[in-house]
Amino acid sequence: MKQIAWLFKWLLKAAIFFTLFAFALNNQGDTTVHFFFGYHWTAPMVLVVLVAFATGLVIGVLGMVPRWWRHRREALQARFAAREATNALSAEASKQGTPPRPDGL
Repeated sequence: MKQIAWLFKWLLKAAIFFTLFAFALNNQGDTTVHFFFGYHWTAPMVLVVLVAFATGLVIGVLGMVPRWWRHRREALQARFAAREATNALSAEASKQGTPPRPDGL
């Protein structure tokens, strides 16, 4: 069963590659991108599409960075709070002379 899944995965990858390759071959014609103030850029259409895709990807990742940082900070704070609560329970249990319960209660 693993071999069939492995084969299917590679066939899917090959299909995607050949589809993109055919797209690149069919779009070799030059295109002109006009910017502001009379500037323009002439390049093959497939290169223009690739640059537009990469630019969108970079903008999307940069837009997610603040959220990733916030979630990372909240996770670190939660981990620190859990560690402090565990230490407090252990200290309380050692004062009473009873071993702490593994579930923290």
